[in-house]
Amino acid sequence: MCGIVGYVGEKRAQGVVVEGLRRLEYRGYDSAGIALVHDGRLAVDKRAGKLANLEKAIADDELPPASVGIGHTRWATHGPPTDRNAHPHPGREGRVAVVHNGIIENFAELREVLEDEGHELISETDTEVAAHLLEREVSAGVDLTTAMQRVCRELEGAFTLVAVDAADPSRVVAARRNSPLVVGIGEGENFLGSDVAAFIEHTREALELGQDQVVTITRDGVSVTGFDGTPAEGRRYHVDWDLSAAEKDGHDWFMRKEIYEQPRAVADSLLGRRTPTGALHLDEVRISDEELREVDKIIIVACGTSFYAGMVAKYAIEHWTRTPVEVELASEFRYRDPILNHSTLIVAISQSGETADTLQAIRHARTQRSKVLAICNTNGSTIPRESDAVIYTHAGPEIGVASTKGFLTQLVACYLLALYLAQVKGTRYGDEITEIMDQLEAMPAHIQTVLDNDSAVYELARSHVDTRSVLFLGRHAGYPVALEGALKLKELAYLHAEGFAAGELKHGPIALVEEGLPVLCVVPPRGRDQLHDKMVSGIQEVRARGARTLCIAEEGDTAILRYADELIPLPKVPVLLQPLVAVVPLQLFACELATALGHDVDQPRNLAKSVTVE
Repeated sequence: MCGIVGYVGEKRAQGVVVEGLRRLEYRGYDSAGIALVHDGRLAVDKRAGKLANLEKAIADDELPPASVGIGHTRWATHGPPTDRNAHPHPGREGRVAVVHNGIIENFAELREVLEDEGHELISETDTEVAAHLLEREVSAGVDLTTAMQRVCRELEGAFTLVAVDAADPSRVVAARRNSPLVVGIGEGENFLGSDVAAFIEHTREALELGQDQVVTITRDGVSVTGFDGTPAEGRRYHVDWDLSAAEKDGHDWFMRKEIYEQPRAVADSLLGRRTPTGALHLDEVRISDEELREVDKIIIVACGTSFYAGMVAKYAIEHWTRTPVEVELASEFRYRDPILNHSTLIVAISQSGETADTLQAIRHARTQRSKVLAICNTNGSTIPRESDAVIYTHAGPEIGVASTKGFLTQLVACYLLALYLAQVKGTRYGDEITEIMDQLEAMPAHIQTVLDNDSAVYELARSHVDTRSVLFLGRHAGYPVALEGALKLKELAYLHAEGFAAGELKHGPIALVEEGLPVLCVVPPRGRDQLHDKMVSGIQEVRARGARTLCIAEEGDTAILRYADELIPLPKVPVLLQPLVAVVPLQLFACELATALGHDVDQPRNLAKSVTVE
């Protein structure tokens, strides 16, 4: 999690670092801090709470001018969010300052060694250990780059470290292992960040780093080595979005802006997927058609919202390819000793490409000789780099912690994967795949139709400000939509919300139903009459017990009218594609209800955008 910024250049570092932290605050907002190198000394300020607290502090007590600096916005792991535990952490003599993302697993043993040597560590963090170790090395006479290489060889776990040395104002040095870090390449200046949003205002040229690498940035250049000091190279790339894409564009929340960006995001994710002959073409597939034809089982691993996208993918892949699919929480996957082999395809879904649980799941799969395909939004991130194939979702930057367009574009990528496998395996004729692709390419217009009806959803949300609990029901592909709707309400409004498969109600959950309880029902299209009729039965069951039914159903579904206390219409689309439109009212509902309750929609309590620790 955590947001990290580093800068060396000609500008005033304070402004560059603080602005970078503002763009990374979605990664963590328990505390924030900055360290500058000026006149052979460190100037450090750090405050618990959001970045605004740090900004006020340095406005009241201005830091000295400096052209070298690092900054951090924290999602707490070791130690509560206090001023003392905030980053940066200085070393023993205050010569070195360090910011850190991740977990140093052997910090307790290292701390004990340092304390035996007479070091006094004042925080509860694992990070402070690294600061003391680095300062011990530079005090012995080596430069900061060499010190970082040596210290990283002592550390266990997943981490990004970024450090400055007051005695050497020419450089910022960083290291990464299983944790995100990217370099921004400028002219007469260079940058470090947890992602490119940290420096997109200044440059769109970036350098991705490999595993177990140390990077040194100066005004004039960038150098990369392994932890052992061996020279290495990163991969340079151009960022295809600009600063305006990360601004709110007149909306009150980034999340609301991102909800309304979904028609364009879905359209972008579908661009360039068909060859002139009509065949499907994906981003980077380093798995041969022959190997894909041999796949006899697919396991999807993901967390949170991405897990629900994987559940939808199961319906599509099994229906279109007749290949069995399992969907697993990445955090549980490797601990149950799953049965994998060379004919098992692992599909890893991660918006950031850095999700720690998902990354460890694919690494386990690769040890079992399974092929891995990643679905990801972040070019150059770790999961795509360590996979055999990748489908990029092309959603653009998603700043709101609760995923919206990230989810919809993941669904698109899952449909594309299902159709691509059907093409390779020959389980669907070419004209059938073409027809489904045509339906997919019509979805942006359908999503826009739902957004055009936003006022009715907003009014419905505001009428439920006194609600303390909401249930969500769905069937078939609508079941994951119900789960995602419940998650959004939990994340944003801090209400009790649960999603259920409608047929499971009578097996226990119906005990939760009481007079006036809102139940949001995702009704399948009429084209699947058995599904539709079963869903209507479930709605009748809760209504008979006093629930207030809020139904999301396709336009013209007259059969649902008598059972819906409130009705939100959806465009008519095929049942497998309905999640692309059905989830949008649930996003709007959660966003507006949270706003009405006075919550911070973009930065919900206790959450961060990218979970980079297990």
